[in-house]
Amino acid sequence: MLDGHIHIERGEYTLEWIDKFINKALEQDMDEIWFLEHCYRFKEFVPMYDSVCAYSEYIDKWFHKKAGIFQLEDYLKLISNVREKSFPVNIKFGLEICYFKKFEAFVADLTRDKELDFLLGSVHFVDEFAFDHKSEHWNNLNIDRIYTRYFETSIELIKCGIYDGIAHPDCVKLFGHTPSFSLIEYYEEMAQALSLQRMYAEQSSGIFRRCPDTAELGMNRDMLKCMKKHNVKIITVSDAHCPEDVGSKIPELNKLIVEA
Repeated sequence: MLDGHIHIERGEYTLEWIDKFINKALEQDMDEIWFLEHCYRFKEFVPMYDSVCAYSEYIDKWFHKKAGIFQLEDYLKLISNVREKSFPVNIKFGLEICYFKKFEAFVADLTRDKELDFLLGSVHFVDEFAFDHKSEHWNNLNIDRIYTRYFETSIELIKCGIYDGIAHPDCVKLFGHTPSFSLIEYYEEMAQALSLQRMYAEQSSGIFRRCPDTAELGMNRDMLKCMKKHNVKIITVSDAHCPEDVGSKIPELNKLIVEA
């Protein structure tokens, strides 16, 4: 079994910290695990977030507590150290990068020839709105517009040609807000674009773990059907941010894929 989305940001860049994730993966019968970091952890990516920080005082405070902690080279050194060792599970390393259309070339230049195993694109901002922080931030906003722009932005991410996969492809649903219209056409367009670009989509337990009362486990069933219809590669992931969550509900995610 595979867990393709594991964050290591809550510990030091040491082999001892990596071992904690590996030990949990073995407990959970994982054969392969993919480590990554949010790009904003690195000073090089901080300029991408100026507009979203200016849009929201909340995000400005949150961002400047977490962002720019390391240089990208710090992470690459850790990757090199891990690759020199032998482990009982297969390990890959990548980056999760927030998608902003105007920074496509910027991201491509920063990540070129860095010997990363994968680049994962994610949509965490609809225009400047950080939709996945607090449910109350949605108050008095146009839900239909947020959903429309979320999927339009996701499709732009896919078509830009930079990324190997798209993270949690319908995480806009996490707080239970629903649009007044069917999303099938967006699911179809997204699946077709992923297939054309030969990108994978995540089947994630992370949103459900965070919001069990309002979020589905994994992709919406109709979205998952579209992904299978267009032969999109689907990667099971926990979106773990600590060792304890590695492998979370991966068997259940696989079962949902089979049954869709």
